[in-house]
Amino acid sequence: MNKVMSRTVQPRPRHRPPTRHDTRRPGGAPPRKPPARSARDTPAPARTAGPPLRAPETAQPPQRPTDIFADRLLAVLSGQRPVHWMLRHTAGRAYDDLARLAERGPLRTHGARPVVRDIGYYVPCDGALEVFARISAGSRLRALAFRLELGQDLRWRCTAVEAGARSQPSP
Repeated sequence: MNKVMSRTVQPRPRHRPPTRHDTRRPGGAPPRKPPARSARDTPAPARTAGPPLRAPETAQPPQRPTDIFADRLLAVLSGQRPVHWMLRHTAGRAYDDLARLAERGPLRTHGARPVVRDIGYYVPCDGALEVFARISAGSRLRALAFRLELGQDLRWRCTAVEAGARSQPSP
């Protein structure tokens, strides 16, 4: 049996850039002196508080197609993205099924934004994945199932999608 439960854990970003270990200054020209300012010069505008600049991190492993499609389908079914956003990522009747599901809005919520909690998949044959995802929004837990097939152009496409019925809040 080829059933796998997975959800890739995103590593935490580093909070500081790496420090320089060589304390010697590079040789050559002496440090530059700031130019003398006249009274009519205006001070430079202060830097706005934005995200701090960081050193590039190590390369992240590519995301699995199961994770990518779960996030994409969640965005469409929760109303964050329009249905036509998935047009080139679907094949067969999946787009029509997705359009019908999106009209009902099975994953739309009032309040907390839905999040993919867990993903599992089954490999029925080479080039096909049957995927299920647990979606939570606040105290509600919902199900999403879809099938991915690898095309001749080596791109994954969603060929079927279903969303579980609304569940009651857990006690």
